[in-house]
Amino acid sequence: MRFKIHPDISKAETLPAYFYRSQEVFESLKEKVFYKTWQWLGSTAQVQEAGSVAPKVLLPGFLSEPIVLTRSSKGSISCLSNVCTHRGNLVVLERGKAKKLICGYHGRRFSLEGAFEHMPEFKDAEDFPRACDNLHSFPLKQWGSFMFAGLQPAFDLQLVLDQMFERIGFMDLDQFVHDPSRTKEYNINAHWALYCDNYLEGFHIPFVHDDLNAVLDYGDYETVLYEHMNLQIGYAEGTETVFDLPEGHMDHGKKIAAYYFWVFPNMMFNFYPWGVSVNVVMPESIHKTKVSFMSYVYDEAKLDIGAGSGLDKVEMEDEEVVEGVHLGVRSAFYKAGRFSPSREQGVHHFHRLLADFLDR
Repeated sequence: MRFKIHPDISKAETLPAYFYRSQEVFESLKEKVFYKTWQWLGSTAQVQEAGSVAPKVLLPGFLSEPIVLTRSSKGSISCLSNVCTHRGNLVVLERGKAKKLICGYHGRRFSLEGAFEHMPEFKDAEDFPRACDNLHSFPLKQWGSFMFAGLQPAFDLQLVLDQMFERIGFMDLDQFVHDPSRTKEYNINAHWALYCDNYLEGFHIPFVHDDLNAVLDYGDYETVLYEHMNLQIGYAEGTETVFDLPEGHMDHGKKIAAYYFWVFPNMMFNFYPWGVSVNVVMPESIHKTKVSFMSYVYDEAKLDIGAGSGLDKVEMEDEEVVEGVHLGVRSAFYKAGRFSPSREQGVHHFHRLLADFLDR
């Protein structure tokens, strides 16, 4: 199924309603979008010491891809398939320490970098071992203590990270501390892409978010587009908390309350003077989405003030409208909409990327 979004936003229509209604399209998104992009893995604290292993499932219920993070004796981190190359059993079942990765089914052994090392009762097997007997190693990127994996990525995440760094590089990411008390998960009765649609425009802020609108200058709200990412810049209204931007910074002298980065297709990095709220949108079904909020604190003194406060209330307000849209696009009388050229550049960008990846 092919979709076309006009490159000129003033002429373009949104993705049609059947994009959000079609189970066939939803399944295609797995292979053509999510396997070809990057996913959040959390921080390096999961494998802090040499010999650490941490099994994970990438997007459970959707991709459901078993992986394992390992740190070798040399300190290098690997992201490996957690599926034994003998009979497909899971290799690592729980987080901990290990000298080797050993499958509990038939004893196949691998190094912490995934290299095949030993297999009982295989001395008579011909042409063995082969390269395919190693655990598959996935591309891994590190940004400060944050980690990302790509299954079969179609673009270089480093370019995206470098673009983000241009704006927030003055903040030392190694000083960001995870605050578990501010980590939350939200279950939303809506298609995952509708959640992203809503995130990618500030158009709704005056109509949906009274408190947020009171601290942001809606008139100066700005969207900056990149190839596989976009940035929304929230300017402070009045004297609310803003970034202390150093001289030489491209935004020096501006009253910026928040940098809202979105990375295609489902990751958000909301930087505030207090730190960052990482949001990961996880499809579960055509009608259900889970969103994880993870907070990493940089300056405790600036918590709970300005644009970076009241995030739970903002989320509840967003969920209400997104769930309403999810019901609305199922109407027989809704086909597609138009974009506001001045306010919905981010949504237009997202729809063009989805159409492009699905057409490959």
